[in-house]
Amino acid sequence: MRGVLAALVVVATLCLPVVPAAAAPPEGACRGDPESARDVVTQLPWAQQLLDLDRTWPHSTGAGVTVAVVDSGVDADHPQLRGKVLPGADFFLVGDLPGNFDCVSHGTAVASIIAASAQQGVGFRGVAPDARILPVRITDRELNDTGNATPINPGIVADGIRYAADSGASVINLSLSGYGDFPAIRDAVAYARSKDALLVAAVGNRDDQGAVPSFPASYDGVLGVGSVDIDGLRAQGSQVGPYVDLVAPGQDVLAASRVAGHHYWAGTSFAAPFVSGIAALVRAAYPRLSAPEVAARLIATADPAPGGRNSLEYGAGLVDPYRAVTERLTDREPLAEPGVSPKPPDTSALRESAWWADMGAGAKIGAGMVVVAIVGAAILAVALPRARRRRWAAARRPALPDTPGRVETPDQVFLFPTGGRTP
Repeated sequence: MRGVLAALVVVATLCLPVVPAAAAPPEGACRGDPESARDVVTQLPWAQQLLDLDRTWPHSTGAGVTVAVVDSGVDADHPQLRGKVLPGADFFLVGDLPGNFDCVSHGTAVASIIAASAQQGVGFRGVAPDARILPVRITDRELNDTGNATPINPGIVADGIRYAADSGASVINLSLSGYGDFPAIRDAVAYARSKDALLVAAVGNRDDQGAVPSFPASYDGVLGVGSVDIDGLRAQGSQVGPYVDLVAPGQDVLAASRVAGHHYWAGTSFAAPFVSGIAALVRAAYPRLSAPEVAARLIATADPAPGGRNSLEYGAGLVDPYRAVTERLTDREPLAEPGVSPKPPDTSALRESAWWADMGAGAKIGAGMVVVAIVGAAILAVALPRARRRRWAAARRPALPDTPGRVETPDQVFLFPTGGRTP
């Protein structure tokens, strides 16, 4: 059975709780103790500053768009998610449970990056604050008791994707990745595409320079998202390969944790929801665009990244919400540059220019000689009378004061001298 459950991996960073645990999820829903609530972080995070969402929201806030979060569930009671999380479904446990609870905060963090509402005194907010979240629970733990990534049943993932597509989600976020091409997931992705859903997937966090495949990011029609840090450089561990279509903030990004509060997260799992949120903005602004057209718009409007266009590290570049929502695109081919036919040189004009250049050089030399003669005459006019008064004897220069010279530090040539005037 364990061979069948070979793995897609949900990757996240866990930290110790800082406040006491809050109300528990449904009885028996978590295999371990649910993660406790955390402190509220008030500062505006670097990722939100980079994306400059205030400039985008006058054009679109994601209203009317449903984004499915296929993950560990979503805590619908978080203050910044209340009222926008649908009941969803739990495919991890047998029964009739919803998906709007979370034991480990992973899915809650992803959902908050997509659609968290503004909160008084809190800088963090989601990319598409008026979008709805459809929680699809497919796991309840990121790590097992040995500290290794928890494997997820590919059949459960496939069922979750199909459910999301049938429930009207126009964007499906998959913050998970694996190294196996499972037919069930491949078929579910194709089914969701047939329903015009745009699938966005993390590319994974194994830094093997493209030697490792990544699924579902590698499937046709799935946008694979890599992670960058605050400097805009590929985050350590963000996988490299032809499946990287775009990059987004994913290193030390702030997001919500279950029950209340916030936490800093790292990994491509948290870069993917930035792209999903921006996809929701585009789908709300351009409701007639198909999922492939939305994906093409996101790629065409990405900002250049250090790896260049369509690199294995950065794909098309850094996703840009403002450009994705506002720019007018065309499918026309670029206009060809007109040919240039150089004109033959005008030999008579060249000869005339050379003559004037020679005349100018001669005039400059003559003027210089006149200046030298004038200066020499002035020096003689001053020096000769003084020499006669001394009867042609040599003069002595007064001794210099006995003070040390100033030595400037080679790498600080503009350093001011202590106690002296500025040079």
